[in-house]
Amino acid sequence: MGKLRLHKFIAGLSVALSLACCFACHAAPAVEKPETALRKAYPGLPFESVTKTDINGLYEVISGSNILYYYPEKEYLFVGEIYAPPGRSITAERKNEIAARKMKDLPLDKAVKTGSGKTVVVEFTDPDCPFCKRAYEYFKNKPDITRYTFFTPLAHPGAITKVYYILAAKDREKAYHEMFEGKSAAEPAGGYSEATKKLAQEHLEIGKSAGVTGTPTFFINGTLVVGADFQQLDKILGVTAQTK
Repeated sequence: MGKLRLHKFIAGLSVALSLACCFACHAAPAVEKPETALRKAYPGLPFESVTKTDINGLYEVISGSNILYYYPEKEYLFVGEIYAPPGRSITAERKNEIAARKMKDLPLDKAVKTGSGKTVVVEFTDPDCPFCKRAYEYFKNKPDITRYTFFTPLAHPGAITKVYYILAAKDREKAYHEMFEGKSAAEPAGGYSEATKKLAQEHLEIGKSAGVTGTPTFFINGTLVVGADFQQLDKILGVTAQTK
């Protein structure tokens, strides 16, 4: 092949490659964001964030107090925990990190404070929830606890009148104990001020912003506890069989 023909061949090849690259750029579909793909695949799933994990193609999804995992390539959604040797739960560690961050942002001045111990327990509870009442009994006789209680009657909306009763009381701590021990009856909802009703609504919104989806829910020492899990509570609080 002569030099002139070689130069023409190379020039033609360069043009062809350029056109091919240009065509590929225009023809390639835009990569969909994981958040968009998740919303399309699971439209009924509420979530706060979608974050890339250190596993290629897998994303962490924060939904309320839950952590899920999403694999966009197959539109798979995984419910469960990821473990690493020698058996540590990556998922539990992340939940605790998130819980610690959320606890710092909670407006505790709006909660009902009970006790004066050095261990701080933030709880989201419901006066009509049987598991919340069991949790109340669990904490009642523990002297080294300070509790900040927000009322989130998610499953028992009728309990809102009991919430009004507690929040409207001059001595909220006393009213809280009386209500959970069955010593008081809530008055009709119409008998409470707009300020009391507004505070009750704020409690619900605070629970929502903290990712609370059920009661009881606790934040203790940067650890999230969902439900009346007394074994886990014992572990966090350092409770032994002798002190129960």
